[in-house]
Amino acid sequence: MAVLFGSSGVGDEFYEQGFKTILDVPNWIKNYGLDAFEYSFGHGYNMSIEKANKAGELFKNYNIKLSLHAPFFINFANPDEEMFQKTKGYIYTGIKFLKAFNSDRLVFHSASCGKLKREDALKLTTKRFKETFDKLDEENLLDGVFLCPETMGKSLQIGTWKEVVDLCTINSHLIPTFDFGHINALENGKLKSKEDYKKIFDYALNNLGFEKVNISHIHFSKIQFGAKGEIRHLNYDDQIYGPIFDPLAEVLIDYKISPIVICESMSMMPHDALCMKKIYNKLLDKQ
Repeated sequence: MAVLFGSSGVGDEFYEQGFKTILDVPNWIKNYGLDAFEYSFGHGYNMSIEKANKAGELFKNYNIKLSLHAPFFINFANPDEEMFQKTKGYIYTGIKFLKAFNSDRLVFHSASCGKLKREDALKLTTKRFKETFDKLDEENLLDGVFLCPETMGKSLQIGTWKEVVDLCTINSHLIPTFDFGHINALENGKLKSKEDYKKIFDYALNNLGFEKVNISHIHFSKIQFGAKGEIRHLNYDDQIYGPIFDPLAEVLIDYKISPIVICESMSMMPHDALCMKKIYNKLLDKQ
């Protein structure tokens, strides 16, 4: 299986060329030269199941691998039980949309600390992950589905790369989303060399095994950061902030792993995703 490259969203070009809806995306992404696409429900599930069915058929026909991003307000560490029930609802609804789109992976943000100490927020998140995903398993709702907690870019969010890997040990349907822009922002720009990437993948391989890591999900973009981590996403042509893609591509090749790589640049997501695909293929050709 080859590494697949795609974008989260369509960027400015799509609309400048006169396209408007999700139904226009599969053909446009295919013609762009990409293999994957991530559709975000970040602000809520604002689409009919019928439209999701139509879009899913088009993505399938154009052989574009589709992932979905769940609403941003998921929080497994919210101490309020009513709010936690809403979080579970967002996961259940996300799975319903996965099936409507004929997709198999739902990316989500695990938790924020809020007023809890980090260790308490992580403990609560871990407990609720097990309860929620064990229940989904019992209800046979996870067949053919992967749930992908994402590494986060702010200090008050649950989602360091170690935390995400550890959370993914809880259930066989959990695979990590490594957002390397977030990781770099949280670690104040320390993600630079092949060794920096290898450290992350080695930990994941040791704790999750090759099968899970091989199908892991990746977000990549340059991100402006400050003392508390992520500030805003940037386009790949930014010359001030990182990370750069080349060392990650080298590690993917060295380790023979084939994740889906989704570009999350500010406004040039498809353009930058294609740049990353070309970088990867050029390095692969040198092997």
